[in-house]
Amino acid sequence: MQEALANKKIPQLLYSLALPAICAQIVSLLYNVVDRIYIGRLPDSALAMAAIGLCVPLTTIIDAFTGLFGRGGAPLSSILLGKGEIEEADYILSNSFIALIVTSVVITGGVALFQEPLLYLFGASQETIGYARSYISVYSIGTIFSQLTVGLNYFINTQGFTKYGMKTVMIGAFLNIILDPFFIFVLDMGVQGAAFATVLSQCASCLWVLKFFFGKKTILHIKRKYLKIKWSILKQILMLGSAPFFMSASEGLLTISFNQQLLRYGGNLAVSSMTIMISMFNFLLLPIEGLAQGSQPIISFNYGAKNDERVRHTISLAFKVTLVYSVLGTLSMELFPHSFVGLFTRDPQLLELGSRMLRVYVFGCFILGANSTCQQTYNSLGDGKKSFFFAFYRKIILLIPLIFILPSLLPNALMAVILAEPISDIVTTFTNVIYFKTFIKRKLNLPAV
Repeated sequence: MQEALANKKIPQLLYSLALPAICAQIVSLLYNVVDRIYIGRLPDSALAMAAIGLCVPLTTIIDAFTGLFGRGGAPLSSILLGKGEIEEADYILSNSFIALIVTSVVITGGVALFQEPLLYLFGASQETIGYARSYISVYSIGTIFSQLTVGLNYFINTQGFTKYGMKTVMIGAFLNIILDPFFIFVLDMGVQGAAFATVLSQCASCLWVLKFFFGKKTILHIKRKYLKIKWSILKQILMLGSAPFFMSASEGLLTISFNQQLLRYGGNLAVSSMTIMISMFNFLLLPIEGLAQGSQPIISFNYGAKNDERVRHTISLAFKVTLVYSVLGTLSMELFPHSFVGLFTRDPQLLELGSRMLRVYVFGCFILGANSTCQQTYNSLGDGKKSFFFAFYRKIILLIPLIFILPSLLPNALMAVILAEPISDIVTTFTNVIYFKTFIKRKLNLPAV
């Protein structure tokens, strides 16, 4: 695989690495989408859908720590592999592994102790708190499975074993599809059944990942002598992982802000619509992130090997492909919003409101591919500070303030809340791309892509 990363033609190499990663991301999307499609068929689907959306901040917190140690450690390991420093790469993996375990235990304990106050903070109402409590009490138990599965899967992909990484996600997703109707409808457990199905599916994926790292195929190994946290190693991981951590953690804060404002101006129905819109946004984002995962081993390895021309070529190709996808995907949602929202609900009021909100919410996603590629490339080149800045700029400086400011400035307060999303997306992307051209020229000493 190292020979391929160094010498194989970039288009074929990117295709071979990105296709399994993209498939894995699409299958991963099924985790949430299938839950919500089944929940949309319950008699009280609008309230149940809102309750699932209230638990999104928890899932983003889990994702944040997964990204902190997974996306923080994997590029570092790949760069070290490019330099031929395998023992140091093993140290990165082993420290990331133990950090994932510790944080998952802390998160599970925190949710158990402060469950109800957290849900009201997330935007729960008297009508939705019961549903949300039923879901989160079970879902939080699977935190350790989720973090180890996703966090360690980055280390599988960074070695070039993207097909194995794809199977990690497929095992969990397909098992979830099978278990969902059984727990939700056959056992009549409703939203709690969806949580049970998810946890069991994550457990199966986790066992699959651990089998890989304690097997013979892997280049990187989890070694007992490196399981004791070393600050100099952890510091490197934290510095590079801080951007993806912040992007996910701030997504939780962002969801809380949206839920509170939507509850204020549109009630539970608007919160239910937001749950659907998050799924639609992920439909656009996750395949783009899959391509980014495919490009990361190529960029990181060749940057470590000082083969700058291959790095530039990979970045340029990733830009083109992700932009085409984001344009076509967003255009589809703008033209056929009822078809997309209709996947999740049969409630006519929710269908109508969700369709109107979706058109506004995804408008800025036409150029999502460019922004996402910039963000991933900063990390792939070991410069997480740049990625962190633009994540902070988009969400904290622009988006969250706009969520609270725009309703007082525009006549339709509910749509003004949603309008904050495309405004911040467009402004951030243009700013990011302008800076990125200078960054690449300086980093690689080559013409900007």
